[in-house]
Amino acid sequence: MFHSFFPKPKLFFTSLTIWTLVCIALWYTVGERLGVSLGYGPLGPDQQPPIGLDFFLLPDNLFFYAFFLICVAFFCGAWHIIAADHPWKVWSVWGSALIILTTYFGVQISVAINNWRRPFGDTLQNALDKSGGVTVWDFYSLMLIFAQIAFLSMFVSILADFFTSHYVFRWRTAMNDFYMSKWEKLRHIEGASQRVQEDTMRFANILEGLGVSLINSVMTLVVFLPILLSLSSYVKELPILGEVSNSLFWLALFWSIFGTLLLAIAGIKLPGLNFKNQRVEAAYRKELVYGEDHEERASPIVVRDLFGNVRRNYFRLYFHYLYFNVARYFYIQADALFVTFMLVPTIVAGTITYGIYQQILTAFGQVSNSFQYLVNSWTTIIELLSIHKRLKAFEAAIDDEPLPDIDQRYLDREAGVVHVDG
Repeated sequence: MFHSFFPKPKLFFTSLTIWTLVCIALWYTVGERLGVSLGYGPLGPDQQPPIGLDFFLLPDNLFFYAFFLICVAFFCGAWHIIAADHPWKVWSVWGSALIILTTYFGVQISVAINNWRRPFGDTLQNALDKSGGVTVWDFYSLMLIFAQIAFLSMFVSILADFFTSHYVFRWRTAMNDFYMSKWEKLRHIEGASQRVQEDTMRFANILEGLGVSLINSVMTLVVFLPILLSLSSYVKELPILGEVSNSLFWLALFWSIFGTLLLAIAGIKLPGLNFKNQRVEAAYRKELVYGEDHEERASPIVVRDLFGNVRRNYFRLYFHYLYFNVARYFYIQADALFVTFMLVPTIVAGTITYGIYQQILTAFGQVSNSFQYLVNSWTTIIELLSIHKRLKAFEAAIDDEPLPDIDQRYLDREAGVVHVDG
């Protein structure tokens, strides 16, 4: 699954994690101070960041872009040399780096939009209150600025999606070529054709999506946490709890951990059930395919039994998804009002404007969603785990290792071996 596309995947991802931590440590211990000494320091505490495209040209942003590119180039250059003979090194190493870069820039666009929300919200409030002499052009100019940011976001997203589509297909191609080179060892596995044709495609798509989401969550935390901490100064009191230092940060952390634990416990059975569902569907489909070419196959009795297995597994899935969705939708609905409920004392006290309120909602949502990575991705992770279980059997067959128990039982049944527990 990985070594067909990535060079020495265990070493690659371990070194990537270590290098990322090293770069973060370098930035916070040396990088920021070096930027200040070279004239690329951040804005002062009393200065508001510019709204619009000028935000991307701030000196501290330009310096961080340069630092980021140097770290990426050093890591990718080293692996380009280490994996000189790997056929997919350009796509797996450099392509992954490009996806990371575009993901970070997408987070920067979110910050630019959040900066825009404050003046727009305050202008809207002043207009509704009929105070401050707000003109029509004040709104149109702010909307024009938003359009500039939005078009930049569209341009980056379209190009990133186009490249990512090719990236995923290259990964699928690498897995397909590798598995087909080992076909003689794999053809006896239940649903082997489906695992090569469909599961490789789904695995690459899902894992790439989850990987980008994880990177986006980490980068969003790095960028938005300081913003959320600064906005916490406006929140003087929380319901029941009273005054809490850095309150918005602790609320985001608590709410995310609560949601993650809630859905993890509620959905603990779903990966195995999804795997079994894929297996019974594959067995049913396989018998129907044989029935197209052989009259003695796909008899009504056999087909009825196979479809009965499909029905039983689906009904079991529906039951477990019932209580999982109860927990999931309860959390989603509560999430919509959680931060506003916590801000009620601050709103009533009149210590924030509508623009600041919009900024708090956005920053809290960004940080909370990043902490809620497992919550937002849990159903996708369940599907990925079930696909991983199926492809893991391929890995075992290729390495001449014992098959997973669920696949070995299938082969035993095909050979007429009956287990005590069925």
